Amino acid sequence: MNIYTAAQVRNWDAYTIEHEPIASIDLMERAAHTAMDELLQSKYSQKTFFVFCGNGNNGGDGLAVARMLHQIKWQVKIFIIESNKYSDDCTTNLQRAKDLNIPIKDIDGAEEFPLIPKDAIVVDALYGTGLSRPLDGIASLLVEHINYHKGEIISIDIPSGLFADKCSVGNTIVKATTTLSFQTPKLAFFMAENSAYLGDWKILDIGLHNEYEEQTHADHQLLELPFIQSLVKPRPRFSHKYTYGHALLYAGSPGMYGAGILCAKACLKTGVGLVSVVIEEKYLSIYQTTLPEAICITDWSNENIPVKKTAIGIGPGWSAADAYSATAKQVLLQNKLPLVIDATALQLIADKAIEKQLAPCTIITPHVGEFERCFGTCNNDFERLELAIQKAKELNIYIVLKGVYTIIATPEDKAFFNNTGNAGMAKGGSGDVLTGLLTGLLAQGYSPLHTCLLGVYVHGLAGDIAAEAHSQYAMTAVDIIDAIGEAWKRLIEIPE
Repeated sequence: MNIYTAAQVRNWDAYTIEHEPIASIDLMERAAHTAMDELLQSKYSQKTFFVFCGNGNNGGDGLAVARMLHQIKWQVKIFIIESNKYSDDCTTNLQRAKDLNIPIKDIDGAEEFPLIPKDAIVVDALYGTGLSRPLDGIASLLVEHINYHKGEIISIDIPSGLFADKCSVGNTIVKATTTLSFQTPKLAFFMAENSAYLGDWKILDIGLHNEYEEQTHADHQLLELPFIQSLVKPRPRFSHKYTYGHALLYAGSPGMYGAGILCAKACLKTGVGLVSVVIEEKYLSIYQTTLPEAICITDWSNENIPVKKTAIGIGPGWSAADAYSATAKQVLLQNKLPLVIDATALQLIADKAIEKQLAPCTIITPHVGEFERCFGTCNNDFERLELAIQKAKELNIYIVLKGVYTIIATPEDKAFFNNTGNAGMAKGGSGDVLTGLLTGLLAQGYSPLHTCLLGVYVHGLAGDIAAEAHSQYAMTAVDIIDAIGEAWKRLIEIPE
């Protein structure tokens, strides 16, 4: 799913109005109907709706929703701020509401703020994606008043006060419990700094013209199941283990060998033909008992590593001690194979000399702290996203920036956001599993881009399956590995 800017969405509206064709007021009516349909699926019929509207098109949406609620005999009260200079469509919907004698009150000062019963439903339709400056004055005070409400707050398209495409830190913003957004998610929805304002968000298809999407580039994209399914390679009947590559893992060290085991187990679950793990000889029995399918290499100077590997993963549980660091540096600078870098090995990238020598199309998998140690501190999530895209292009690498919506920044100036996974994965070992998945896919000949997209999606999907079985509280990294098989089944199943 494309993630368009607020300006692009406005252009999409205009394109639909011209090419469907449809009047703008009727397109607003269609949007309001989709929001109304969503409300009808909830148990709100005995509630009173307090609908707060601005004087622009977002307010027009709110007025249309209020009218539709009134027409099915639900209790509605409308409150309007800045009751002057209405947009044309807002004016039309305001008159339609007045014609039905719906209670409407203009708010000109804080003394006119309504007392909102705790069981009332608040609908926020004050300001939409066209907002260009932080709220102040009466608007800011009203949003603070709304936020005192302890019941449900439903924002139409975007919580008022939140910028769609840039940082909103410091703004006064409605703290929605639900956001019903139209046609495409807004970039702001994927930023951790905005999590307190969005609640559960849902995208409602309002039927904007398909041709616009077909011909309009989006810098950002949300991963969806059909697209991910299209990336999965079939396994030919006449194939053998060498058909599917040989992954080499530098993972695990004294006190952290569990990380290496998790990484190797996940790698084995990708369908890769062979997996070799570099370990110290004294830990050989542990690995051969735990990972009978893996090849263990104990003589791990670079010149003694057998050839014919197809991809390398390095870093999970890897020590920062001199001998390990020297090996990691050697792998980063001398290796010519496709490479995944994680955890301790990422520390070396903070050395600018090493950063500049990374092999083209290398994949790195930092969390936020590791990313900033590599590339510098950022003031907000938008700045971090821009820096990730900049560095991916500058270094010709792929950056998997781990988080709630893991970001894949590409050398092509594009970023993908993943929508699988859950808070139960915020535990030690989850990142080691991801590195194993990515290395196994890369070893099979998937392109670096498809490796990142497929690996991140499967990782999150396995996490969701593990949470279904064990809860987000009790699930562990081992549970994620155990769920990878089911995740693959869900990807390759043929719809009836």
